Amino acid sequence: MNFEQLKDQWNENGTSSNEISEKMLKVREAHTPIDNIRKKMKNEFFVQLLSLIIMIFAPKVFGFSQQLSAIYFLFYAIACGFTAYYFFKFYTFYTHSYDLSLDSRKNLLWFYYEMKLNVELYKALTYIIGFIALAFSTTALVLLRGDILTKLLTKISMTYVVLNAFVAILIIGIITELWARFYYGKYLKQIKTIVDGMDEE
Repeated sequence: MNFEQLKDQWNENGTSSNEISEKMLKVREAHTPIDNIRKKMKNEFFVQLLSLIIMIFAPKVFGFSQQLSAIYFLFYAIACGFTAYYFFKFYTFYTHSYDLSLDSRKNLLWFYYEMKLNVELYKALTYIIGFIALAFSTTALVLLRGDILTKLLTKISMTYVVLNAFVAILIIGIITELWARFYYGKYLKQIKTIVDGMDEE
């Protein structure tokens, strides 16, 4: 092997080590938003769990009748069923993200797309809970003020009632979208920027 070949080989090794170190820097850079997302996920899990526990006491706090309490707990059980499914998916993703070595573009992409999926599930859950709350409110109104509600519906058009329900769901939707973007969006953008900056494996 002559001197020129040795020089070429040395240059090739130097380039690959530079590429590796640059890749490692990007991977390390990605860990910061990932750690922030995990921290926020953990906080949100406990906040939602605490909210569900507090909601058990709503009938006592608001002085619901026995009949209304029974209806409330029926809607509460439905809401808990949907939330339990979300918690399961949420927890599975959270624990798997620690099992997976996030040292490559492929694994970072996995985290990014799985987290996006979890954000969409979170939004869907919020819409479902919103519909359940709206359904319970309507049922409670019919039960408590059935006669008044019947008279009211004869005086105003059904279109007005549907429009109010639509506006309520729209407000829930806007708040959900803004909250998801504010809470997780910026970290997901950071991860995507880092992944896009890495070479294809």
